[in-house]
Amino acid sequence: MSLERSDVEKIAHLARMAVSDEELASVADDLSNILDLVEQMNAVDTAGVAPMAHPLHMLQRLRADKVSEEDRREHFQAIAPATEDGCYLVPKVIE
Repeated sequence: MSLERSDVEKIAHLARMAVSDEELASVADDLSNILDLVEQMNAVDTAGVAPMAHPLHMLQRLRADKVSEEDRREHFQAIAPATEDGCYLVPKVIE
């Protein structure tokens, strides 16, 4: 896909980028090359390819799901300035 000068000017305006007149031709070529690469990637048949979250076949080492700290909620709420029904009360900050 080949971009024209006017296309690059519109893209630069939308991206809030200052592109000088001398740079327009170079930027147009670079963007055209990127769009050509995207077209090539879209042309590849990926029907039988399973989506991956990571490019490497690695398993995540997970720790055992067990409680490692005791429940100290009552202790922390006892020293709080104001609580109600297990919640901390704070002054209203938005009017």
